[in-house]
Amino acid sequence: MEEKKRSSFSGRIGFVMAAAGSAVGLGNIWRFPYLAAKYGGGIFLLVYILLAVTLGFSLMVSEIALGRKTKLSAIEAFSTLNKKFKFLGILASAVPVIILPYYSVIGGWVAKYMVVFMTGGSAQAAQDGYFSQFISAPVEPAIWFVLYIIATAVIVLLGVEKGVEKASRILMPLLVVLSVIIAVYTSVQPGALEGIKYYIMPDFSKFSVKTVLAAMGQMFYSLSLAMGIMITYGSYLKKDGDIEASVKQIEIFDLLIAFLAGLMIVPSVFVFSGGDESQLQTGPGLMFEMLPKVFDSMPFSNVVGAVFFVLVLFAALTSSISLMETVVSIVQDKLHWSRKKSSIAVLIFTIAVGMLSCLGYGPLSFISVFGMAFLDFFDFISNSVIMPIVALLTCLFISKVVGVDPIVEEVKLSSAFKREKVFRVMIRYIAPICIIAILVSNLLSYFNIFVI
Repeated sequence: MEEKKRSSFSGRIGFVMAAAGSAVGLGNIWRFPYLAAKYGGGIFLLVYILLAVTLGFSLMVSEIALGRKTKLSAIEAFSTLNKKFKFLGILASAVPVIILPYYSVIGGWVAKYMVVFMTGGSAQAAQDGYFSQFISAPVEPAIWFVLYIIATAVIVLLGVEKGVEKASRILMPLLVVLSVIIAVYTSVQPGALEGIKYYIMPDFSKFSVKTVLAAMGQMFYSLSLAMGIMITYGSYLKKDGDIEASVKQIEIFDLLIAFLAGLMIVPSVFVFSGGDESQLQTGPGLMFEMLPKVFDSMPFSNVVGAVFFVLVLFAALTSSISLMETVVSIVQDKLHWSRKKSSIAVLIFTIAVGMLSCLGYGPLSFISVFGMAFLDFFDFISNSVIMPIVALLTCLFISKVVGVDPIVEEVKLSSAFKREKVFRVMIRYIAPICIIAILVSNLLSYFNIFVI
């Protein structure tokens, strides 16, 4: 009865578009470029691609297969297969619950910049201190945050096929088209060639353990792994949906958008700074602080800037939709509420918790959690601690508790599973070692910062 009642995607294309929409988000357009810039450009790009098609592929196949096999969201999926592992479902479900509020705050920032450029404010946005003044204001960031999360909730409220799938079918192709246009435009600007070389050509002298760990951490964030999202989306996938082919297509979307985002942003830093590589270390503020200056120096600056931030807004929405859909699905499964009631409850919760991150750089800046602002703390605890733990326990759950064979059999219901050998080796041996390395590195990095 559960399978008949549960919402589902209309077909594999709808599933791929929705899952790719989840994978393609601020992680690709905001986070990937500044990490690539910081950790060696081309060598970071190469390491990321290798990890995505091996480790990332195996983890995504596992989560989608778990979801389709049980037809349940993360909490119930794990407990159905083994009651002792219900805690793992709860832990996985905690990730989107933590991420959605602060992610939506950043989505509000993107919406603000889009409107600024649409209304001819490129020169204003390019001024030094504009971004910091905006995020520290007492009221305006909150308004944009609330508008953004309401837009997300409306799409989720419409349901899987009419809301999530339909939005993703429209937004994903637009993302690709807009990315190509802006990347080409940036690449032909004077001085961009050096930036393109830095970004595309691997410089093995810049390779380090930090490069691998940063690329691995980005892979989890970007591919929506260890969040319960792919389990939830897998639960909506029909039995004739080819899981292996779907994961390949999702990865292609993810890699393409990430690559194009880097091609938009990294060369543009060289264009504006005159080749000063120190500007590549700007960090998370790279997109909001550097690019408005770049756009302002270009012809039709307001048009270029508006199109870019429309692109980023689309990317943010496709991911926040998947985050909220996952949380709504959990509420529906646990409390047996309607989609409408669940969506409204999640919306209220997100606004309440998100306000901490939203005001954490302004009125609440005097409060810190372990030396971090609210948004930074939520980002650290979800991405650097809980997600690696969930990924590690999922690998152990599959290899030691459920067994790899049931997952392989689920995939083979609709797929030849050509990469079965790679999958088995990754889940049993390589993935756990890599994930432990990420977790240890993240914790050591935190304690070093804390001590200092």
